[in-house]
Amino acid sequence: MYDRVKNKGIFAGDDIRQILKAVETKKVDAGITYLTEAKLSDRVKVVAIAPENTHSQIVYTVAVIKGCQNVPEAKEFIQFIKSEKGKAVAEKYGFIIIKQSS
Repeated sequence: MYDRVKNKGIFAGDDIRQILKAVETKKVDAGITYLTEAKLSDRVKVVAIAPENTHSQIVYTVAVIKGCQNVPEAKEFIQFIKSEKGKAVAEKYGFIIIKQSS
């Protein structure tokens, strides 16, 4: 599908949400973006999902970084993400918790 539409498309560069905004405002007929982005909007319809074997795995890592100014809050956020409630929120928006470490 991509090869058929690539010459008619826009590319967002560093801001993937530009694609979502263009579809929401009907500046374009369709867009290719992350499922997690599409789930943020009630003004777009997901019509296809790329099969897992057509792209590399997309991973968002969460960690407390060196020099963090809010270590307790950062650790609390990580604990929330690892909790059942946090997993439910993540899944609602298309994320899947794939690995947990201490």
